[in-house]
Amino acid sequence: MTSAVITAATTTAAAVRTTPYGTGTGLLVEPVEGGSLADIDPKVLRDLLAEAGFLLLRGFTGSDMAGFTALVQSTSTSTTIDPARDFYSEVAQKVDAGFDEVGLHTENGNSPFRSHLAWFFCEKAASSGSQTTVCDGYRVWDAFSPAAREAFAAQDIVYSRYVAEAQWRAMAHHLLGGTTPAEEIDVAELIALGDRTPGTKIVAQEDGGVRYSFRTPAAGRTVFAERPSFANSILGPSFNYEKPKITFADGTELSAELLAEVESVTARLTENLDWQDGDAALIDNTRVMHGRRAITDPNRTIFNALSYIEAPAA
Repeated sequence: MTSAVITAATTTAAAVRTTPYGTGTGLLVEPVEGGSLADIDPKVLRDLLAEAGFLLLRGFTGSDMAGFTALVQSTSTSTTIDPARDFYSEVAQKVDAGFDEVGLHTENGNSPFRSHLAWFFCEKAASSGSQTTVCDGYRVWDAFSPAAREAFAAQDIVYSRYVAEAQWRAMAHHLLGGTTPAEEIDVAELIALGDRTPGTKIVAQEDGGVRYSFRTPAAGRTVFAERPSFANSILGPSFNYEKPKITFADGTELSAELLAEVESVTARLTENLDWQDGDAALIDNTRVMHGRRAITDPNRTIFNALSYIEAPAA
């Protein structure tokens, strides 16, 4: 195992030490001489993430919600949300998707509002199990059979589902900068937000909800590179939402054989984040999928945040 020390770009930022984490390119990031999460240089963090895909940040002094929030804000251009979760700071929401295992997915990956980054902060680690899982879409794409790569490269996939009124209003309120009360937002404003992302169609429903379809590559470019990464929500959960329908762009179903290969390859390449109190993690949400092992300790407390490092498409 090799390590590297990265000197901070500014005199006020903390130097960090990196060592490999897991079986791929992930990195464990630790302070060289103390320092809080808020002291990490944002450019250093983004540069490390571009190479590693995911980072586990450990050993920083005063690792708390304030430091986590400050790091998210300093590293990002803007933040977004999961509208079904409650806020615990300006950016952080509690991870509360029940106790069962959660399949691999990218945050908001089955909608036109996928964030660039997914962040996690462990306030209290589980005494057993309950790990967050990560799976690098670069490695998955390279491990697929030629037939699987051909099938997913030939055409996009499409997610479609219904979203309740309260949920789309919460999302639109945040994406519009929080300046307009959620109850005053017209559905036309949500539709305009969706129109920023090609392949999106949002249709208002009589009960106030919306039904949308979103077309996107199963293996697309990442926020850092053009290299295709199999990072999507084909295997993902629907804990607080209607389960989406997922097809190829021509309307055909993903075959049982193709889904079996997706499940087999991703299972083989999935890694655990073994949490300790005060840990934080940063995941390239356009490259690396994440999920969760079944929760065996309900006292585990994890928060997450979602953010962009470029302006969302206009």
